[in-house]
Amino acid sequence: MAEKKIEFRSIGIIHTPYKESAPNQPIEDAEGSFSIVVAPVFQEGLYLLEKFRYIYVIYHIDRLARRVNMVVKPPWAGGVQVGLFASRSPLRPNPIGLSIVRLKKIEENVIYTSGLDVFDGTPLLDIKPYIKDLDSKMDADYGWIEDLDNRDHLILHIKGIPHEY
Repeated sequence: MAEKKIEFRSIGIIHTPYKESAPNQPIEDAEGSFSIVVAPVFQEGLYLLEKFRYIYVIYHIDRLARRVNMVVKPPWAGGVQVGLFASRSPLRPNPIGLSIVRLKKIEENVIYTSGLDVFDGTPLLDIKPYIKDLDSKMDADYGWIEDLDNRDHLILHIKGIPHEY
């Protein structure tokens, strides 16, 4: 199968306090300023977005230069190996990231959000509203994480919740 080249263009820039390292997941009450500056040509597309409490932020993971492996060991999983697509590793064949964050306010072409898990200056690819009932699956599970002995402890790591070790 021939690989088809696909190109995207940035529609804006994400601003966070993270210059050298960022959390593994969005942290809603993270300290610092978090904003998305949408290019002025796309500002009209923000009309009525502020009516939503949460948004999906889709971005280009542009700062990872390590090799992509099809089998990975999530750092919080105690050495368990899983397929890349059964993980949330940022090292993907296509470096596309997805975060769900709280939308705080919009001023012109600037969206202010809760904590994002990306580096300052990350290119924005798209924004979509998070819609209750469409995007929340009540029967979702933890997949292979359910089988781990220390499941409850690992879930605290996954959620970024501070806790005693």
